[in-house]
Amino acid sequence: SNVFANFVQQHIQEFIEAFTIIVQDRDGFISEKDLIDMWASLGIVQDDKFCAEMTKVSPGQINFSAFLTFMGEKLADTDPDDVLHNAFACFDVHNTGVFKQKILTNALTQLR
Repeated sequence: SNVFANFVQQHIQEFIEAFTIIVQDRDGFISEKDLIDMWASLGIVQDDKFCAEMTKVSPGQINFSAFLTFMGEKLADTDPDDVLHNAFACFDVHNTGVFKQKILTNALTQLR
């Protein structure tokens, strides 16, 4: 099946942008070094073992099609964007685009 058929153009463009950020060496494939460098660009030191495990999700090199297939599988059972947006809005009471972690933590620990 055509993996691109599972997404609207906007989502494909967002995945292209994410893939471009991840592939730090610009060779078109996600490697362990790309992941280490990407995490470092976010200020996070990630060990080699963690990044090696991340690359094992694919039987071969991770090009954009493999990345898109993987993301499609991971997102298959998630809620649509509008549902996620509405859920976020419940916590973002001031409509600023952010909310305090404590608010979410309290909501999740108080659910019964």
